[in-house]
This record gives sequence, C-alpha cells and structure tokens, in this order.
Amino acid sequence: MPATDEQAQAVMDSFPPFFERTDEDTRRTHERLDVLQVNVGRLCNLACRHCHMDAGPNRTEVMARDTLQACLDVAAGRGFKTLDVTGGAPEMNPDFEWFVREAAARGLDVIVRSNLVVMLDEPYCHLPEVLAELGATVFASLPHYTEKPVEKQRGVHTFDGVIAMLQKLNALGYGRAEGANEDGLVLNLVFNPSGAFLPPDQEALEKEYRAKLAEDYGIVFDHVFAIANNPLGRFGNLLHKTGNLERYMGRLVNAFNPDTVPAMMCRSQLSVGWDGALYDCDFNQAAGLPCKNGLTIAELAADPALPLARDIAFGNHCYACTAGAGSS
Repeated sequence: MPATDEQAQAVMDSFPPFFERTDEDTRRTHERLDVLQVNVGRLCNLACRHCHMDAGPNRTEVMARDTLQACLDVAAGRGFKTLDVTGGAPEMNPDFEWFVREAAARGLDVIVRSNLVVMLDEPYCHLPEVLAELGATVFASLPHYTEKPVEKQRGVHTFDGVIAMLQKLNALGYGRAEGANEDGLVLNLVFNPSGAFLPPDQEALEKEYRAKLAEDYGIVFDHVFAIANNPLGRFGNLLHKTGNLERYMGRLVNAFNPDTVPAMMCRSQLSVGWDGALYDCDFNQAAGLPCKNGLTIAELAADPALPLARDIAFGNHCYACTAGAGSS
C-alpha cells in the first residue's frame, strides 16, 4: 500500500470506531434481504470528482456474462425484490441490455443508476426506450440544477447533456409517478455536495430542484435524494491531498445520527463487485472490505442452502451513511 494510502487510513482510524456506534441487532443483516446491488464495472465515460469508486474511461474492470447470470439466478431464486444496477456507467457493460431485460423477465424490479450523458451517444442512445419499456426506475446523478457546480464535479460539457436526457426521459413518461399517474415511470435525482461538507435538508432541496428545473427546462421528476460524499476513492484521495480528510471526517462523526443506524442499506441488501465478490454495500466495495463470509455470487448461485443473512463489516467510512438525515 502506498505511503499516502497508509496516511489516509491512519486519519480515518484516528476517529472512534464506527462499530462501537452499533448494537447487536444492527451489526447483522435482516434475515430476508430485499435488494441485490450489482456493480457491473468500473468503466465510465466520466471521471467525477466525488466518485467513491474511482470509475473512469481508463478503467477496464467489467463484469463477465457468467457472473451476471449468477446474479440473476441468486436475485430471482433467493427472494430478492429489486435488482439495483450500478457502476461506473453500467450502460457501458456490453451485456447491460441483456442483463436488465433478463431481470425484468424474471419479475424483478430494476433500478439503474446513471450519469445520463452516457446515453446520448451510440451504442447507448436507444437505452432510454429500453428502460421505459421494462419499467425500470432511473436514479440520475445531478449534483445541481445549474451548470457551473455540475461541470466542476463531472467535467465540461456535461450539464447540457444531462438536461437533454432528463427531457427525453420525461417525454418517455418518466418523472410523473408521484403525480396524477401513480403507475408512471420513476425518475429520481441524486444530489452530492461539491466539496467537503454535508448535504442540505433533503426536503427543502427537493422543492428547490423541482421549482428550478420546471421553470428553466420544463423538467419533472419524482424525488431528490441528498447523499453525503463518502471519503473513499477519488473523493477520498482529493480530501487527503488537500489536507481536508481529517476535517471532513470530523464533520461526519460530529453529525452522527443514531436514528439512521437501523435503516442502513447494508442491513437489507447484498452488493456484488464486478468480479463476483460479495460486499455489504457499494462503499465497502470501494474500501476493499468484503463480506465477512468470504463468499462469491457464484458460490451463492451454486448452493442455495448458503445463508444470505450475515454479520456486517464496518469501517469508519460508514459515518457518511449515518451523518445528519443519513445517506441510505
């Protein structure tokens, strides 16, 4: 491990262990899990500053077809309700369309987490129609409703593309599920702060987004989710490089909210890495902290008797999920 990584880890470890903020019940998953989250690769068309996975155009890790098949078999065969597909840009996995179609055919609710701009160009520009056909829920990353902060995080020439794709999704019927058409296609937006601070009140932020996007671009959506940046990956490296890691961790620790612990996402889901390794959440993937049972998705698919419930692996990056109103 490079010295800088060791130094950053020392800063993280200097705070009270997150494990001590949990109790016997919250140190273990529920007996029944609802969500199988699948990271289908680190490849991405963008290299966002806040990306905890350190995804980007130069990453080569992509989930293989046989591993995707194992994910489908476990999701459909072990009682999961939802398949949550993420990346990188998940659309860049060459088997992405096959994967989401197979998931929908098996009766799973499909969530796709997208930066949206990837679907502007070939060979991905037909995917909005595919997602609409399948009734998939879209979680779209939109760090702000104005150009400057978005392009600060995601790079130049990204804001206009996101707006254009949101308008296309609206034209396909997305973003009205909470309105008159309760059976509509769900479009949720995800806000991440642009720096080393916590997100604002989610309800107030949603009202602000709703008003500004409707007024300026005629865009509608269902909900905004305000997510605290996790001090891992590219964002964690930036914090450490600029000398802000200790200050940011202090903010997370001081904002710890015990009421958020029982609802942590790790308690109701299983997360699969691009290589089939199992994790309690996507953040643990970024931290290189696998499930304590040491299993792979292939082993779960091969042996239906293996239990899904497990003890959870915690690290101090978990404070990001339990600060303020929580990020689960």
